[in-house]
Amino acid sequence: MHRDAIEKLYRWKESKHRKPLIIEGARQVGKTWLMKEFGRQAYADTVYINFDSNSAMAQLFAADLDTDRLIEGFELYVGKKINADSTLLLFDEVQEVPRALSSLKYFYENAPQYHIICAGSLLGIALHEGTSYPVGKVDFLSLYPLSFREFLMAVAGERFAVLLERQEWQMVTAFKQTYMDALKQYYFIGGMPEAVQSFAEEKDFNAVREIQKRILAAYEQDFSKHAPIEIVPKIRMVWNSIPSQLAKENKKFVYGLVREGGRAKEYETAIMWLCDCGLVHRVGRVNAPGIPLKAYEDLKAFKLFLVDVGLLGCMTGLHQRIILEGSGLFTEFKGALTEQYVCQQMKTIDDLGIYYYTNDRGSCEIDFIVDTGEQIIPVEVKAEENLKAKSLKTYREKFGPELSIRTSMADYREQEGFVNLPLYAVGEMHKRQLFRKK
Repeated sequence: MHRDAIEKLYRWKESKHRKPLIIEGARQVGKTWLMKEFGRQAYADTVYINFDSNSAMAQLFAADLDTDRLIEGFELYVGKKINADSTLLLFDEVQEVPRALSSLKYFYENAPQYHIICAGSLLGIALHEGTSYPVGKVDFLSLYPLSFREFLMAVAGERFAVLLERQEWQMVTAFKQTYMDALKQYYFIGGMPEAVQSFAEEKDFNAVREIQKRILAAYEQDFSKHAPIEIVPKIRMVWNSIPSQLAKENKKFVYGLVREGGRAKEYETAIMWLCDCGLVHRVGRVNAPGIPLKAYEDLKAFKLFLVDVGLLGCMTGLHQRIILEGSGLFTEFKGALTEQYVCQQMKTIDDLGIYYYTNDRGSCEIDFIVDTGEQIIPVEVKAEENLKAKSLKTYREKFGPELSIRTSMADYREQEGFVNLPLYAVGEMHKRQLFRKK
């Protein structure tokens, strides 16, 4: 299975300014596999240490954080010599021993010759709760479920993914049905690695659904096991409300849908916990397209999306037969799957600020508005081939953006700063000529 993040890891390895690397991401998005696969490909030897329920590591780090002593402890633990030049050190579930995170500062300052990658399913929680980690002394990499392009490589072959990457639109259009069929499958299967691998090998939708149910059950167990007990019920209520939140015409998060009479102060901590876990993406509202967009964010208005479109379909009980029933899948419950899909693809694009726009009267809404650091781009999402977009027209007339993107089932076309990007190509929006480069 190909993951684009492998290329980022190679760049990290070769960097003259390499620091210990922390991989962040929700449980079961493939962090452990990625670390081990990279070690297998790029190093003569790999030392893997899982810190979960590991009393030996807890005791090792309980004393001082002298790097020579720690390396000696690792060697005793794994029973072999660690060569700084050719060995990759992998620390998994590292949040279980917080002092291991603190030690990264000393490895960076006193022993930079060692190649260290850390991961943990709940690292976001650990860091947010004040676990000491060395600001400026570590690199970060965010890992998400497989993008549609990665999924395409797994189920249809690399050639079709390369066409998208190169933006060879004439050839892409000629094979449109292949992309459409794969996109329908992706809506159901999503990008969780275990689900994708199962489908690539067995082509069994029922087996995929069982895997998704198991992943969702594991998330529910995490709520009880790791969250403060007083907010566990609220986390569950917020989590279970997300499908109905996205099924509304206006997908802004409404506390009253969590519980009648619900208020922000009751659920803010629960939402933050889910965001820190990587289980939900919070997309804030802006009321003006200025750079940077974050300066124009309305902190009271936001949308919540799940980590994965396949898990959203599983939570709503989406049946596999819908995949076979034409394009109805894309408009299921008011296009919620499509907006979830688009958000999920954009999250995999580095350094892209993602928001949505509404004017103060609420008469003009743009599904997403993104900040590339150089320009602000409105992104209108259409679940069908119907290309009428009144809000986008209003926005363009008012603000005159250099580039506007509408993503829909229609083929690629470009005219006067306006691009229609097929849904199956939305993850490529940052490639080539679409974004202005410095």
